[in-house]
Amino acid sequence: MTLVTPEVRAASNKNGMLRILVGDDQADVLEALRLLLKGAGHQSVLVDSPQALLRAARSETFDLILMDLNYARDTTSGAEGLDLLSSLQAQHNAAPVVVMTAWGSVDLAVEAMRRGASDFVQKPWDNARLLETVRKQTAEAAERAERMRSIKSEMEIARHVQQKLFPHESRQLATLDFAGQCLAAREVSGDYYDFFDTGEDGVGFMLADVSGKGVGAALLMANLQASFRSQPREALRHTAEALRAVNQLFYESTPPEHFATLFFGHYDDRARRLTYANCGHLAPLLLRTDGSIERLTPTATVIGVFKDWKAEERSVDLHPGDTLVLFSDGVTEAGIDHGAEFGEDGLLSLIANAGGQSAAVLVDRIIRAVAGDRHDDATAVALRAR
Repeated sequence: MTLVTPEVRAASNKNGMLRILVGDDQADVLEALRLLLKGAGHQSVLVDSPQALLRAARSETFDLILMDLNYARDTTSGAEGLDLLSSLQAQHNAAPVVVMTAWGSVDLAVEAMRRGASDFVQKPWDNARLLETVRKQTAEAAERAERMRSIKSEMEIARHVQQKLFPHESRQLATLDFAGQCLAAREVSGDYYDFFDTGEDGVGFMLADVSGKGVGAALLMANLQASFRSQPREALRHTAEALRAVNQLFYESTPPEHFATLFFGHYDDRARRLTYANCGHLAPLLLRTDGSIERLTPTATVIGVFKDWKAEERSVDLHPGDTLVLFSDGVTEAGIDHGAEFGEDGLLSLIANAGGQSAAVLVDRIIRAVAGDRHDDATAVALRAR
């Protein structure tokens, strides 16, 4: 078979010529359809079996597939054609499919549509109606493709905009090395991490996971970021007070069914002390130089659900060589669908084997470890005391 390049196909469509894959087990039917389509200015590729049709649809590009529902002699059930439709869907066929059968019925037509057919023509066909069906289905498919291209373009813009919201440069401290990274499961993410310059040798940092996925979650993420970045720099040095203000803003600007879990902390470079609040988030892991592990468990409930809300502050000192890792559930739950969950044990093992690597390298190793087998956004923030 001769492959047609996208450029040739585009030129053909512009001139009204369509490339159509025709499947039927009867040679006279194939020839009749070839002549009809040729007379209308279209090009056809003819196949006489379900297997040949699947191969052609997989290896070449068509504007439409016109196919019989019955292939084996004396078969009238349409089962072969219905199975063929399912197989076309399984191999992600993009061309609209019009099915034909001499023994059509409403039930068979409905089932064909359910399995991916765009329209239904009964044999013997009316030439004018068949050509109008071809024209209509290819025009609608072109419109759908254009809408999808537009959506894809808009999503790509949204992805670039969201990437700008994550911190790209952070002021490093004398006693603390820190970094973060987010890998979205879709075009945009509902996870959010950030670093805040609080002055006076201090830095605020957070990791949040908003409810939902996709565009809706990304909008909530942007709302949460705005709530934090609208706080005065001095306010962010007082963890519980800052979170009360953020909860108020988030509560007032989001629907009641939406919320966010988050971990927010402030590190004092001079005192080497981390003051934090965990708002219903997964407990960050603090690996001490002696090999012991501490978990910074929740001190408050999620934000955005309750108007009257408060958080308990806790503090922990970070000594040279200590490593603290914040993470979203997309990290620990990676691989769960295949029975090989990365889990907390996998994360701890990776942290323990990181040696003297920088926070940025550690975060990158974590994201790389889960990138290929996840169903959710994966975000990690690492702090390494020095």
